[in-house]
Amino acid sequence: MSQNKVFFITGCSTGFGRVIAEQAIQAGYRVVATARQQEAIADLAQGHEERVLALPLDVTKPEQIQAAVEQSIARFGSIDVLVNNAGIGYFSSVEESVEEETRKMFEINFWGLMNMTNAVLPQMRSQRSGHIINFSSIGGLTSFPALGYYHATKYAVEGISESLAQEVAPFQIRVSLIEPSGFRTDWAGRSSIKTASSIEEYQSFMNRFAGSDISDHESGDPVKAAEAVLQIVESENPPLRLLLGNDAYAAATYKFNNLLQSIEEWKEVTQNADFKS
Repeated sequence: MSQNKVFFITGCSTGFGRVIAEQAIQAGYRVVATARQQEAIADLAQGHEERVLALPLDVTKPEQIQAAVEQSIARFGSIDVLVNNAGIGYFSSVEESVEEETRKMFEINFWGLMNMTNAVLPQMRSQRSGHIINFSSIGGLTSFPALGYYHATKYAVEGISESLAQEVAPFQIRVSLIEPSGFRTDWAGRSSIKTASSIEEYQSFMNRFAGSDISDHESGDPVKAAEAVLQIVESENPPLRLLLGNDAYAAATYKFNNLLQSIEEWKEVTQNADFKS
């Protein structure tokens, strides 16, 4: 284990961010834990002040991102692992979604992640090493009702991460997407917005998919997810994508088996779209 590595983790007040920070600290890494409210993460540094830095950070504010990166490098000399975890959810049918709220989600889930990444990349390129961990979701690979705009943010993260991974590979910088299914965090409750259904035709599935907080009953263990993140950080060949949870595996294989079947079914039409040679 390369315990000299410095982790920079966003969204550490609750959920995956909090647990990853705790596990990284326990494993002996140096950790920069960030959250919008510094008091929510101050306890993470207690007793570990020499290798843990707790900083306030709202990822929608570029000036705070730059300040946090500069403080981290001044304190520890580098940032070796960036964990882009900060994010929120949004439950609504596509037609009923409120633009102001969905734009806010894009600012956090996509632009916050990318501004954070671009702030760290110059230093990683300079040191010719680094690992960027982008939290996506099984909802970045396949879609469900009542989460359309949330899916859009995660599909965007998936697409740009694929391009980024190819661009930074020559600098020995790795990029990994984390794609969990349901885990016992507060994502569906405290970390998500729910828009009241106002169109009668949508109410049945809105009640089904967004009617209650199911976080306490999800099968995913956040500690095991955090351990998996640490495992790929130490891997010589980390994956571009890491599914987490049996439900994620089932949903992804169902999606891509059906996609491949459809591609093959329409293969002749697809290939006939070219000019005849």
